[in-house]
Amino acid sequence: MSDCYLPRLGGIEVQVADLVRTQREAGHAVDVATATKGETLPGVHRIVARMPFDLPVHPFGVGHLTRRLTSSRPDVVHVHMGAVSPFAWMGVRAARRAGIPCVVTVHSMWDPVTRGVYRLLRLAYGWQSWGLVATTVSNAAAAPIRSVAGEGVPVHVVSNGLDLSGWRHFAAGASPTEEARDPEVRDEVHIVAVGRLAPRKQPVRLLKLLDMVRSRVPAGVPLRATVIGDGPARAQMERYLARHGMTGWVSLPGRYTREQIAKVLESADVFVAPAPRESFGIAALEARAAGLPVVARAQSGVADFVRHGTEGLLGRSLGDLANAVARLATDPELRHRMIAHNRAVPPSAGSWPTVLAGFDQAYAEAIG
Repeated sequence: MSDCYLPRLGGIEVQVADLVRTQREAGHAVDVATATKGETLPGVHRIVARMPFDLPVHPFGVGHLTRRLTSSRPDVVHVHMGAVSPFAWMGVRAARRAGIPCVVTVHSMWDPVTRGVYRLLRLAYGWQSWGLVATTVSNAAAAPIRSVAGEGVPVHVVSNGLDLSGWRHFAAGASPTEEARDPEVRDEVHIVAVGRLAPRKQPVRLLKLLDMVRSRVPAGVPLRATVIGDGPARAQMERYLARHGMTGWVSLPGRYTREQIAKVLESADVFVAPAPRESFGIAALEARAAGLPVVARAQSGVADFVRHGTEGLLGRSLGDLANAVARLATDPELRHRMIAHNRAVPPSAGSWPTVLAGFDQAYAEAIG
């Protein structure tokens, strides 16, 4: 169960769709219940109400979902939710009513407001005593959930899944020693970021970071930055670039396919994931799998697969991240050492067999 599903595109939507496909390929019978309207897909049940802006919410979702569960009697209900997901929460209540084991995967980082909401729901419903099993995508995301759920709800870390082979095709075929540049030669340094241009992702802060990097890197080192993605903050970002004279070296090409992103990463030198509340960081893992050094927040989920000084550089503030990118831009030896490591050693996170095993274990625990 998920508020959002295909054809809507976003981190949760794509991840849930990939999980459904992979579980079906592994032999599971998987049905999907969602409040997202769209085309008819096999095994996808769209419980849709007419709502403003096509919001994925249904005022009578609990009743609809309870009837579907009591008639189909699945072995387990797997609910996927973001920070606050009304339809997904209805799915948890419906599973409780139907007496069906339930696993809840939280894809987002709970901020103080979200923690307050779930504390109120705990007081109102007592959900910590429902026998739920929770998973989340990183150790950083697990900590606030455990603080709210207490000992009554086990919280496990099961990372997002990713087909790493699609991101390692050029990394595996390239020779780092052949491509390593002479440290004395100041070639252009290409910085890449990928993500939805939504206010909660703070994309304008990414542009501020790039501006800080430009001021900290000698003028003799040419920089180029590509920020891939689209969303409601795009116009604000365009105004920022024009106001600060950055349009000559920072581009916003819009939304790209996975294949197009992989192609851009071939020419990149550094990947930046600056969001402080990044619960996992699929784009950062893709870049890591492609061989790029990753610069990210130490308090985000990216720290689960990027170690400071090995796969990339971590920092706790925007200034730390700017210093890290500037360091990689001006230290080719460090940059190429990280590239060589990332190309030679595949990331341990994101493997679909490991993800499926983690969820199978959570299902067994919920059923038990």
